[in-house]
Amino acid sequence: MTVDAHALPTQAVVLAGGQGSRLRPYTDDRPKPMVEIPGTGIPIIGHQLSWLASEGVTDAVISCGHLAEVLQEWLDSADLPLKVTTVVEREPLGRGGGLKYAAAHLPDPDRPWYATNGDIWTRFSLREMAAFHDERGAIATLALARPRIPWGAVETDAFGHIVDFVESPPISFQINAGVYVFSPEFASLLPERGDHERTTFPRLARERRLAGFPLPQGAYWRAIDTAKDLTEAAKELAAQRGTTH
Repeated sequence: MTVDAHALPTQAVVLAGGQGSRLRPYTDDRPKPMVEIPGTGIPIIGHQLSWLASEGVTDAVISCGHLAEVLQEWLDSADLPLKVTTVVEREPLGRGGGLKYAAAHLPDPDRPWYATNGDIWTRFSLREMAAFHDERGAIATLALARPRIPWGAVETDAFGHIVDFVESPPISFQINAGVYVFSPEFASLLPERGDHERTTFPRLARERRLAGFPLPQGAYWRAIDTAKDLTEAAKELAAQRGTTH
């Protein structure tokens, strides 16, 4: 798939305002995107900005909330690979309202844009996702992941005999991976307050203007929600490094 150069996003919104209560005590003194993956020395937000820059993004708007000053201080001191603007919600606007508020600060409202949740640790081709989005004429495209369940699964035959044990198999359904491509008009469809996943997305789905981009096989993706996720992410990244040497 190819995409017209003007349709390839060079701007992005990172939603980094969550409190991360399930990640305590790591989030007692920092917002969730500032939590470091053990062994990397890099906070989640640092990984995301590096990834966005490698995919052609030159401008990012970071929507801050909980302990915004900690994140802003790190951004001021870090050697960033792109231009960053921060916006702070002074009062809760909901996920859709917060996204709309952040999008109003993008440098070029007439061009498409990426968005990502601030607790996602992933690597895949955003350019391929943008081409997928453009090819389908979508207003919004969601990346779709198929994460592994944290338990071992048991396979049986029709008679009820156990035939195999599968360690942490992928779930059967695809889920919203928290990474998006939006056409310019998407911002005008967002609510001033409230949740776009209950309003804007269902409306676009009914109109067949919402697309889902399955993450390519082998693409790394993990949402960092709990201390266990940090541990698992560190193990997975260490394993990846081991296979490249």
